[in-house]
Amino acid sequence: MSILIYAESADGKFKKVAFELASYGKKVAESMGTSVTAVTINAGDVSELAKYGVSKVLKVTDSKLSAYSAKAYADVIKQAAQKEGAKLVLLSSTTDSLYLAPLVAVSLDAGYASNVVGLPVSTAPFQVKRTAFSNKAFNITQMDTDIKVLGLAKNSYGLVESAGSASEEDFAPSISDADFAIKTESVDRTTGKVTIADADVVVSAGRGLKGPENWGMVEDLASALGAATACSKPVSDLGWRPHSEHVGQTGKPVAANLYVAIGISGAIQHIAGINASKVKVAINTDPEAPFFKVADYGVVGDAFEIVPKLTEKIKAFKAQHS
Repeated sequence: MSILIYAESADGKFKKVAFELASYGKKVAESMGTSVTAVTINAGDVSELAKYGVSKVLKVTDSKLSAYSAKAYADVIKQAAQKEGAKLVLLSSTTDSLYLAPLVAVSLDAGYASNVVGLPVSTAPFQVKRTAFSNKAFNITQMDTDIKVLGLAKNSYGLVESAGSASEEDFAPSISDADFAIKTESVDRTTGKVTIADADVVVSAGRGLKGPENWGMVEDLASALGAATACSKPVSDLGWRPHSEHVGQTGKPVAANLYVAIGISGAIQHIAGINASKVKVAINTDPEAPFFKVADYGVVGDAFEIVPKLTEKIKAFKAQHS
């Protein structure tokens, strides 16, 4: 009776969240005296999962699943859980998995806890810590169902390598044509760039940049940091940047290790959506900007002077230590 994780991949490569989920699952498995099994869908080399504690991989390879289908993917995870007799199923909090988790829970008649931010407080009874009120508070949720589905919040646990190997098994679940009746389209992917969903670092900017023609310095800083670019709601509403980059309570939630806000005043909806980020840096000309109240570090000054200098300093530092 192992713990089952769904190891997400894109274009055959695992997302960072797959390794974080494996690391989390391994630690929980140790406390429960069991092991971690991963189910993958059209992934390439699955051996890397073993580095993070996975003992067994169920490999699903099916051309019908090349395009994401929530119903079909949920059915695959359900059948994998039933095959392994898993009483605990772990998913991440990507856009795809947030859609999948409730479907998996319903199909398994399981309890579902989203936004989990730590290891179980207790396994008997089973209790987990979760965020609440737009990441402003925490609650302890007790799950009494026989089967439990957890959604792990992004960047809440980290990557922990562990020595070991994983057996690999081809798995061919029965997939109904009805599963493909609803078509879904992913808008998260940005070719050749770090996506907001997978980013450890996010560089975001607001109306303080005065226009889309000035976004080059934001992209330069993001490139130097290996970061994803993002923006505030007014910026996307004005058409300066695509809506896929809009972060905040009404956009994409961000739980990065580092979030840099350039020229963003800090409306409550924006703060609520990025508050789970570990370190927040604000750059703004207005010393009274609300963002400074939640920032770990703040720079009062003109972004048009500060950001280019910061970018050059980062590039120089990286060159010295490469």
